[in-house]
Amino acid sequence: MSKRILIIEDNRDLAHLLESHLLDLAFQVDVAFDGLKGLARTDTVNYDLIILDLMLPGLDGIEVCRRIRRKPSYIPILMLTAKSSEMDRVVGLEIGADDYVTKPFSIRELLARVKAILRRVEELTHGAQEDMSEVLRVGHLAVDPTKRSALVRDRSIDLTAKEFDLLLHFVNNPGKVYTRSQLLDMVWGYGHDGYEHTVNSHINRLRAKIEKDPAHPSYILTVWGVGYKFADD
Repeated sequence: MSKRILIIEDNRDLAHLLESHLLDLAFQVDVAFDGLKGLARTDTVNYDLIILDLMLPGLDGIEVCRRIRRKPSYIPILMLTAKSSEMDRVVGLEIGADDYVTKPFSIRELLARVKAILRRVEELTHGAQEDMSEVLRVGHLAVDPTKRSALVRDRSIDLTAKEFDLLLHFVNNPGKVYTRSQLLDMVWGYGHDGYEHTVNSHINRLRAKIEKDPAHPSYILTVWGVGYKFADD
């Protein structure tokens, strides 16, 4: 079954150009020209990917992204951003966008990003299915890959999609040291060079949620001068 993609872009010429190229790759494609209509579509259709412009009438892309991330099901988001809007890109990544493309961009680059995101999601889903019966337990922490949920001392904790992906990656690789760049590549995907602070902020939020004392963590440990690792005991 072909993947279904939603384009939320108010530039109609660009939206239809993207639609045409995605249809050529046998994707199913819907288009919305403002944030509110795009968000409404996600209430009735299960999309495999959303291509989301940040500068939208009705409801801007940041708010659309934020509301989509409040939904129980995870939908990958590829942001379209202006070259001068670095802060918007940072905010978008912080609230859960999976990747971004800066305008002006080549269609070839965008299609490569689309394929990379969908491939990464399939790999994560396949990995979770292989571990369907296994709840990962470390100390007072329990992580369920299938339900995408985590418990600390039998208390459910609220994690964003990327916080969960980061935690699951750590739990699956105890004791292994990762640089911030490696974590960006493995959890966020390629194309995020220069956004290592995104890793820092996610780890700080994770520690606040899972550690008894975030200032003295026992799970996610800092390896000074290198990066981070998950406790191997």
